[in-house]
Amino acid sequence: MRILVATGGAAHSDTAVRLGAYLANKTNSHLTLLTVIHSETDRPQAEAILKRATTLTAPYQIVPQKQIGLGAVAPEIVQVAQKGQYDLVMLGDRPGHRLIKRLLGPTADRVIAQMPCPVLIARKDASTLDRILLCEGGREPSLLERLQVRLEPLLRVAAEITVLHVMSQITAAPGVAGWELRADAAELMAKHTREGELLAHDAEVLQAIPLHLQAKVRHGLVVDEVVAEAKHEGYNLVVIGAHQGSGWERYLLDDLAHQIVTKIDTSVLVI
Repeated sequence: MRILVATGGAAHSDTAVRLGAYLANKTNSHLTLLTVIHSETDRPQAEAILKRATTLTAPYQIVPQKQIGLGAVAPEIVQVAQKGQYDLVMLGDRPGHRLIKRLLGPTADRVIAQMPCPVLIARKDASTLDRILLCEGGREPSLLERLQVRLEPLLRVAAEITVLHVMSQITAAPGVAGWELRADAAELMAKHTREGELLAHDAEVLQAIPLHLQAKVRHGLVVDEVVAEAKHEGYNLVVIGAHQGSGWERYLLDDLAHQIVTKIDTSVLVI
């Protein structure tokens, strides 16, 4: 994989740098550290930021490339990622934005909206990514298949993946029987329902990878149930699918994905 980590030198950026170095080490990936300046007079400060960030990668035996971008932060990150054909972009997230406004920081918000590749918002200092929560939404192809195609090495870092589907009366397809809205994963798979087939398919996809898979169903409002699962089960990473619109359409406030990203404290990967 080719991983791009954007850093501004703050503590939340350090979290992204460490997690990027961890992933690069575990997946034998190429790592680039990027910082963006508004004018050439800021170049000495940018060089200092990158020098310090490089020291954070040393414990992971990673020697990253360093790059300085010039311009507005979010557009420059997107441009560098596109030009360099990166597979994953990683950012830190200032907690104050989520706690006070329930919004992402403006840079993260804009990057997610415009980025053609997956974006990982790093939160807390994770020493491992061995427990992953993957939130299936019922679309085709499945979220697991999209993750496998775009970031297959990430699957091999994990020891355990929980595939979660939320059965919600609000989002249920027409004709879904009432018992399905109360059933657990085993019942849905045994009865070969649409959601059960999705969970069973994900289990088949992961057969070739030596990790533990747990299929899980929760009942209620999608955002509330995903947030509760992430909060109480101690996952290192939550994987969600992005809205299928384009540009700012992808990340409107009423978008379920946006609500999940802003309400959980765990690192989250948006595909």
